[in-house]
Amino acid sequence: MNRSDAPKNPATFHVKSFGCQMNVYDGERMAEMLGTRGMTAAADGTEADLVILNTCHIREKAAEKVYSDIGRMVREDGSRPMIAVAGCVAQAEGGEISRRAPTVDIVVGPQAYHRLPDLIDRAGRGEEAVDTDMPLASKFAALPGRAKQARPTAFLTIMEGCDKFCTYCVVPYTRGAEISRSWSAILDEAKALVDGGVREITLLGQNVNAWTGEDDRGRVQGMDGLVRELAKIAGLERIRYTTSHPNDMSDGLIAAHGEVEKLMPFLHLPVQSGNDRILKAMNRSHSVDSYLRIIDRVRAARPDIALSGDFIVGFPGETDAEFEDTLKIVEQVRYAQCYSFKYSPRPGTPAAEMSDRVALQVMDDRLARLQSAINRHQAEFNAATVGRRTRILLERKGRHPGQLVGKTPWLQSVHVTGPDLAIGDMVEVDIISAGPNSLAGEPSRRKAA
Repeated sequence: MNRSDAPKNPATFHVKSFGCQMNVYDGERMAEMLGTRGMTAAADGTEADLVILNTCHIREKAAEKVYSDIGRMVREDGSRPMIAVAGCVAQAEGGEISRRAPTVDIVVGPQAYHRLPDLIDRAGRGEEAVDTDMPLASKFAALPGRAKQARPTAFLTIMEGCDKFCTYCVVPYTRGAEISRSWSAILDEAKALVDGGVREITLLGQNVNAWTGEDDRGRVQGMDGLVRELAKIAGLERIRYTTSHPNDMSDGLIAAHGEVEKLMPFLHLPVQSGNDRILKAMNRSHSVDSYLRIIDRVRAARPDIALSGDFIVGFPGETDAEFEDTLKIVEQVRYAQCYSFKYSPRPGTPAAEMSDRVALQVMDDRLARLQSAINRHQAEFNAATVGRRTRILLERKGRHPGQLVGKTPWLQSVHVTGPDLAIGDMVEVDIISAGPNSLAGEPSRRKAA
């Protein structure tokens, strides 16, 4: 089976996105673009004429998992959809994907997916359709306006790429250099989302707090200025952002957490390790002390802020004592939630060439200990919310009939039932119980404004 077996003019499509929130955003934008072409979204990939695998390269064996998915695309009757591989695996593997998996019709990187309609036409003619360029011109200008969203929350990418070159990370090679979108483009997209029913926007970027640009009066602004301007949009109730780098936590952004009511009291600020030697080997460019001083300043500006982070255990050469330093910083910061991973090498990164690998069993043990501490702190944070009255934005249906799920300002999921509640409502609730991963709420007597 080869490319000639695929549909020539696909009428329906399905986008399957993996990994980070930026991939979710990219998947939504691809779907909107194909919609303007006259194509219709299919519920899943089983009957779609075109299936787009929007891939992530952060996880271990990401490429192998993509090839496994590709192999399952052939249907029982022998037919198959047109197959496109997009995202960071596409950027890293390039034309090797279609050589290794001849059923793949299109390969497109994360900075070139605005050319997807042309690639579909080329694939339909049986031509090679591989595009992993990183053009200087913004792809965003070529994308259509934002469509009405199915949920009251939305992602909005304000910058892409990374200039930090952490030794374990492929992002600078798959997403390119840091590029900030323009002030006007971001505001226009935010207003379009709000006009379409969105009440909460999460600003996205590999290092989102490195965003910079000129406002409509030609003044240079950092992300704090952008947040303050977004907060002026009528109908936008909440602003969040992720992921941040400690080196880009400016005085202005820290102050905004205490001064901008719409900026939610939640900060995802990865440290990755609690040991300075390991941080230097990771090329993280911050120390444990500088990181903790940032945390202190953020908490001084917004005492109720919830903190989140990322950790890697078993980085090459990490000793038992150095891992214990990571446990110490976890105990000191007491994160509301965290992501934690075992180190795994990414081809082409400096860390992949480092010797003194940590044994898998040792990494497993360290990860279990780390996650035990993280989970304990998360459960304590959730438990401390019981008895509090707060506002939640109802986002989706829950598992049980009549149940809806919303988020607190601190990004905790709350399950609630009650009459006259609907997705998109901002509801005042009393938190009545807490589990390890979610809360139960009871509507107060009046609906929040």
